[in-house]
Amino acid sequence: MSSSKRSLKEILDSEYVEESDGDREGMLDGELSDDEDMNDPNMCNECKDMATGMICNDCEENFCVVCFEMLHRGGKRRGHEYVKVGEDAHNESHGSNGAKSESLPENEEDQRKLIESLNGVKEKDEVKIQSTTLGTNSIDDKLLAILNKNAYFVPMRLTPDERHLLRLLEAALQVSEYTDRVDILSYKSKAKRIVEQLKEVCSVLSGLVVASDMKIGKKLLEMKNFSDNAKWFQDIFEVGRRYKIMNPERMRDTYGKLCYMVMDSRLPQIEDHMEFHLFKPIKTVHSFLSSKPEDQGKALGMLNDKMALIATSSITPAGKTRNQINRLIKQKETAIENLASKYHSKYYSKEDIRQALYSIGDYNAYININRRPIMRMLERLELFRHQDVAEKYSIGIQYGRNGSRLTHDHERQWHYVQQSLTLWSIIQREMVHLWYLADIDLFDGTQYRLASTGHGLNRIKTCPAIYKEMHKIITECRSKTKSWVGSSVVHLGDDAVPNALFFLDKYTQVPSILIPFDQTLMKINELVQNDELLLEYINKEYGSVEDLKLTILQDAFAHMFDGSGADNFYMSGSCIDGRLTSAWNHCNEIAKKKYYNIFLLTSFTGFNGSEGFSS
Repeated sequence: MSSSKRSLKEILDSEYVEESDGDREGMLDGELSDDEDMNDPNMCNECKDMATGMICNDCEENFCVVCFEMLHRGGKRRGHEYVKVGEDAHNESHGSNGAKSESLPENEEDQRKLIESLNGVKEKDEVKIQSTTLGTNSIDDKLLAILNKNAYFVPMRLTPDERHLLRLLEAALQVSEYTDRVDILSYKSKAKRIVEQLKEVCSVLSGLVVASDMKIGKKLLEMKNFSDNAKWFQDIFEVGRRYKIMNPERMRDTYGKLCYMVMDSRLPQIEDHMEFHLFKPIKTVHSFLSSKPEDQGKALGMLNDKMALIATSSITPAGKTRNQINRLIKQKETAIENLASKYHSKYYSKEDIRQALYSIGDYNAYININRRPIMRMLERLELFRHQDVAEKYSIGIQYGRNGSRLTHDHERQWHYVQQSLTLWSIIQREMVHLWYLADIDLFDGTQYRLASTGHGLNRIKTCPAIYKEMHKIITECRSKTKSWVGSSVVHLGDDAVPNALFFLDKYTQVPSILIPFDQTLMKINELVQNDELLLEYINKEYGSVEDLKLTILQDAFAHMFDGSGADNFYMSGSCIDGRLTSAWNHCNEIAKKKYYNIFLLTSFTGFNGSEGFSS
């Protein structure tokens, strides 16, 4: 559904957003584009998403394997005749010519074998799934290739035991004064201060363990040195880092201390004195599924099963009825259980397989919820290319007017906003990968320098891994825009962005900036439907509801990207990070806007809340 086919009102009102750039999470959310034939004989008639795997002669419909199994599990449909469609069974018929159809078995083991046969995968070929499944260039194979790539950096969801360790870690970090004692100018040896503070944190953690679980605490106390419990301390700090990646709105006051503790523990002189360090690589889906070589890659083979696309999909409610949503949820749950039954072993339990699938599902949901507001803003931006809208609502800016530090006419500003939103969209898509790279930059054991950056003393440390990835992102952004406006300088390891931790903190704020605007624009219609006086006020002040929305968008597109917000006129501007600085400045000025009362009526509470983040 292209924006040219939709009216101005439809674009302003709709929650639907077109997946225009073939992004990876957009292809996994179970939605069809309007250009696809809803009755395509090659697609499942039930979910209209997966390729036909079974043709039921009695129902006279095409089904994918998951939908067929779900609908023919019991009742009269259990005895239906069907034809299997697949690589190895194009001409194979079941139950035809008067023969009785195969029924779905009730016990779990037989179901597992049947699902394997329906997918054309023999038991002896399970380990070789990767080489046989990914041989074609179909859309499913491309999605599976992306899923496999993502598995290398998607963190595992925390288990109940790990969540208990997280609570202990958060409690210890809350009372710690690590940065206040270490990152200061003092005549006392810094190495001595670091060792002293690290031992204090380890002592607090040990005491909390004794108070919460006597059995584990007793084992810790039996070890006389902290180095004897190195693995336990590494595990608990890894749990905190892994949790933060998928929950960036949490641990805001304590995560910096956690990172600096791990960073310092990896310094050669500190590690020699402590006899251990606090760093452990993040447990990802791939590292978890490959951690037991005895399994011979069976669990990893799950990532090459096309059913994994359903099991890890993100289900969005926009444009769907309640029945459709329920059907997609049931389909997803069925796929998860089928994969758990198929790929579990004595090395990986069903719960382990489910945990891995849920982790990838969390990742898809996280990317989806944070990127869709950006994509909707990009679609709304297209309206300002229409001549009638551009004449009435120009987004041109001029240096010195309303705080602007740039001068752009309407056309140039349009391209500047488009490339900025596109850049943010790609960064949000790669956000979890950037967290993974930040671990490499922060905890590589190299020295940093403490310097005053204008916002107190900060640790300045180079970020080669993130720097390289950012240039790849900028190159992709350039390829998606017709022209490049402004500077492409990326601040990393300098006074503006001292280290990778500051970089991550900046770009995790993008959803909290755009989601309130997005939600306000979508809730205005709901407000005026229930309040005639409010509608009368809007019509009097702005002309119409659509004019109100265009007024908000005009102000956002003009002054959210005007180069303002830095401490002085020599900074900010049009660089990569300056775009985000000016966006924050616009948010800080929102209370002065004429339309601020509309924001308040749509339940707006601020730009720093937890709304819009995945939990």
